[in-house]
Amino acid sequence: MAEQTMSSIVIEADPAAVMAVIADFESYPAWAKGVKSARVLTEYDDGRSREVAFVLDAAPIKDEYTLTYDWQGDEQVTWSLVEAKMLKAMEGAYVLTDKGDATEVRYQLAVDLSIPMIGMLKRKGEKVIIDTALKGLKQRVESPR
Repeated sequence: MAEQTMSSIVIEADPAAVMAVIADFESYPAWAKGVKSARVLTEYDDGRSREVAFVLDAAPIKDEYTLTYDWQGDEQVTWSLVEAKMLKAMEGAYVLTDKGDATEVRYQLAVDLSIPMIGMLKRKGEKVIIDTALKGLKQRVESPR
């Protein structure tokens, strides 16, 4: 990944439970702020998603885009942009580290928009996306359903 923004959070659950929430794309609108819909387009033989189409409405950015995913067990998932309307590029990863009673989740993200934007503003936007996603993920994993 090129220049990227990174943050992490500790979630009181094992890596498999955390990765199960990450892999449940259809539920993203319930916890991932700005995601209006997520639809799995293709899957790997093991049932994990390969390509997922998203509709995003996180003012001021509205976009429809498709990401492709690469899974490494319950330790890591990476993704990259296949196509979009506003985004030129997106690469990201969730990296999970087992801490015994908890899991450290590191989120890495690099986004490039088709509209010009100062690097500092772009990094700030990435940081907001990451922090919001990590907090939503933590709440979703740790809350009884």
